[in-house]
Amino acid sequence: MTLTFAWRAPFTSPELRRLHVASFGGGDSAGPIDWWARVNAHSLGWVVARDGAALAGFVNVAWDGGEHAFVLDTMVAEPYRRTGAGTRLVALAAEGARATGCRWLHVDFEPHLTKFYLESCGFSPTPAGLVSLA
Repeated sequence: MTLTFAWRAPFTSPELRRLHVASFGGGDSAGPIDWWARVNAHSLGWVVARDGAALAGFVNVAWDGGEHAFVLDTMVAEPYRRTGAGTRLVALAAEGARATGCRWLHVDFEPHLTKFYLESCGFSPTPAGLVSLA
């Protein structure tokens, strides 16, 4: 198992859709999402991990157009979990954001991911707020 990682590397919407469903469950209740168009229109960048031609991981980096970037949708395919692949994805996301002039990288996460983001990826806890718009 040799993974390669790349900032803003190409991917297809169907392969990212499969990884997204495997990582978060659910499906495309409103129809298939064109992931390629979405990240190109709204993201600072993303990191793709591949094992040969197979998509093994992905992380999206959104931003505010200035100094703040945001990690979204960190996903690692099951066979590559707990191998350091997720940590490497986030590290490269930070490098990519830094190279574009961002000074801050934010992440929101569920409680079971605290150790991953704070210990493995080096984020610091901060106070934050959230309003449900649903």
